[in-house]
Amino acid sequence: MTLVTPEQHGLKAHGDGGWDAEDKNFVPVQTRSARPKSFDHADFAPITGIEADWKLTPIKLITVLLDDALDGTQYPFEAEVPDGILIEWVPRDDKKIASAGAPEDRASANAWSSFEHALAITVSGEEHVTLRLNRTDLGSGARGAHTVITAQPHSNSTIIIDSAGAALLSENVEIVVEEGASLNVVSVQDWDDEAVHLASHFVQVGRDANLKHTIVSLGGKVVRVNPSVHLSGEGSDGELNGLYFADKGQHLEQRVYLHHKAAHTRGRVNYKGALQGDGARTVWVGDVLIGSGGTGTDSYEQNRNLVLTEGTRADSIPNLEIETGDIQGAGHASATGRFDDEQLFYLQARGISESEARRLVVIGFLAEIVHKVGDEKLEARLHAAIESELEGTLS
Repeated sequence: MTLVTPEQHGLKAHGDGGWDAEDKNFVPVQTRSARPKSFDHADFAPITGIEADWKLTPIKLITVLLDDALDGTQYPFEAEVPDGILIEWVPRDDKKIASAGAPEDRASANAWSSFEHALAITVSGEEHVTLRLNRTDLGSGARGAHTVITAQPHSNSTIIIDSAGAALLSENVEIVVEEGASLNVVSVQDWDDEAVHLASHFVQVGRDANLKHTIVSLGGKVVRVNPSVHLSGEGSDGELNGLYFADKGQHLEQRVYLHHKAAHTRGRVNYKGALQGDGARTVWVGDVLIGSGGTGTDSYEQNRNLVLTEGTRADSIPNLEIETGDIQGAGHASATGRFDDEQLFYLQARGISESEARRLVVIGFLAEIVHKVGDEKLEARLHAAIESELEGTLS
């Protein structure tokens, strides 16, 4: 029998590796849970763009954030800090650092090695409070940043990180929800048109704690957000929501990982997006792992995309891995399509113009996620932003 070697017929090694490995029994990483983790940038191979985790990302537009030196100094922000919340800059060796996770890729590791001080947000009060943190002056230079959010036992809060303006940013966000705490985190990416933003969120949810985590991506040339949420305490609950609206030339990407580690946990993943304009691109990859200890798990993930014009592309990839048969239920769903003709017919049959009917369908489609934000002021702003996105498109 003749063996085919990589040198024959122009064959090249696959992006997941294997052909050129010294160990002939080498098996490439197949699942999100098996990915290597390291704080050292050098431990991750250079990114070529053919790797499974990067092949859908425009690598040429983010190269500077992968390998170049990043400005890790403190940056300006605005916030009205209520009682029960403490904001402070802490050094790299603070005990809060690395309490939620470790980098899974080269970009995250580069940002981790670059920051000088982390922005630490600590919630202690049991009465619900809201913190609005606005970042609008990060500049156009390549920057690395680190944020740590800690919800102490039985605390109750909403943390809104609202980003706008120019940016060339790679950052890591650590979130720890301790026993019995309830935390609602909303991250809004409303950057300028040429901004580039890579973010990894590492989350640990403790016993009987509740997390609601929402990613809203509206502005920016390239925005890639990678939440990794671990339901580590028995009875913990994770609700992961996402809203994105891609215009001409925009690339909005989200890679969501939900790990049911402990028993009797509940998880819901619900991301929705709309696309319009030539070259508008969205990527959603959802990975759910129900671990061997996740007995009694109740989990469901879904992604829905609404295509408004020609020339767009939406990639939607749900994955579900189950290591125990003793669960309440688990499932996933994905759909990408145009307007529902029956919905349009129903509205037009009642005297509504076609353009207005289309506008109402889009608003109704995205409103489900907007209403889950849990802050009336921000919800009103998001409704207005969606209306603004639609102006001139559906006429």
